[in-house]
Amino acid sequence: MAIARRAALCGALLLSPGLVRAQTPPSACPPVAQMPTATELQAGLDAARDRGFLWRISRDGRASWLYGTVHIGKLAWAFPGPQVRAALVGADTLALEIDLTDPAMTAQLSTQLRTPTTPVALPAELVQRIQQQVAAACLPEQALAGLHPVMQAMTLTVLAARWDGLDPSYAQELTLAGFARASNKTVVSLESVESQVSLLIPAQAEQAVTLADQSLQQLEKGGARRVLARLAQVWERGLFDELGRYEAWCECALNDDERAFMRRLNDERNPALADAIAAQHVQRRSVFAAVGALHMTGPQALPLLLAQRGFAVERIVFAPM
Repeated sequence: MAIARRAALCGALLLSPGLVRAQTPPSACPPVAQMPTATELQAGLDAARDRGFLWRISRDGRASWLYGTVHIGKLAWAFPGPQVRAALVGADTLALEIDLTDPAMTAQLSTQLRTPTTPVALPAELVQRIQQQVAAACLPEQALAGLHPVMQAMTLTVLAARWDGLDPSYAQELTLAGFARASNKTVVSLESVESQVSLLIPAQAEQAVTLADQSLQQLEKGGARRVLARLAQVWERGLFDELGRYEAWCECALNDDERAFMRRLNDERNPALADAIAAQHVQRRSVFAAVGALHMTGPQALPLLLAQRGFAVERIVFAPM
């Protein structure tokens, strides 16, 4: 399974109220995102630079924007650079995969992640391994107890990226939504909670146990953390060609089943995402659509699909780091 890609997708879910909160750690634990001071905020604003992948899409005499994100981040990434900020300021609507700043949506998400359709009983050995990783993450012992076992494993995988300075609390979706709401912009979701959860959690209990085991193996061996760190670096430096070769280095497309899963996770979602973005634009809105950067790659890439829907599509290339 594409463990690191699933983990990145579920990274933003950690921001939902009531799901999980890390304690302030001792020195033996990974760093935890803290509320920045006024000095840190000003320094971040002064040093803000463009990161990620941005396209200008125009149709019917109006411009909208398409922005590729990763679902983890750093404090420095919370401050949009000049071109991203100008696009965001110029748009009247922010469109996200799902809006985790909407209390109704986060409540629905929390319910679904805590109440699986099919109850899953983990073997004692898996339970013990999860508890070992909970301790290593410096979480309270029962912090993940209410979550679906797959989400427990994925949450631990994402939190391990904190050792590399990457935290889901700084996911671009959260910072962009905060900016949009502070500016009285409309924030909309392009997908439903149900569709997102169905991607993360298998419907069959046996498959869920297998995925939880695979996730833990990747976490214990350091593979998922390695891929998340590389994905974050590719995003930060705007290495679009390298992003397009993701399957060559993600350790997630090693057989037909894994490649099929990658198509479901990315390509097969893109037509509906493109339709939803176009629908917002048709309503005479200027849209800043922020979705996972991997949706910008492959034969079903969002820029290609939007061009097929009559948009003029232009990538805005940022200055190299």
